[in-house]
Amino acid sequence: MKMTTLPSSDHDTIGKIAQRAVFLYAQHDICVDRLTVLLDVTTCHSQGQPLRLDDLLGADDFNFMHDIGGINRHLDRKTGQLLDGFRPRFCAFRPIKSSI
Repeated sequence: MKMTTLPSSDHDTIGKIAQRAVFLYAQHDICVDRLTVLLDVTTCHSQGQPLRLDDLLGADDFNFMHDIGGINRHLDRKTGQLLDGFRPRFCAFRPIKSSI
């Protein structure tokens, strides 16, 4: 797996995302490990699918949890890639490469 260095601002935002996820899960009596969320989002963002982190952090609860739960469920932790066709709602735009 290729290692990518993230700016400290991304690490700060991912930390806030992890904290929010733990809080929202707790409201539904689900215990999640903050470190797991932190590592999943970091891996997804740096190795698989870049995310619009600030938009994810500011999302409404439903869309926020869609992406956090989907990343947790579909992340291949060995390659950093998202499987099963899952694409986060707050993924960064990637233009399609043209063969022309």
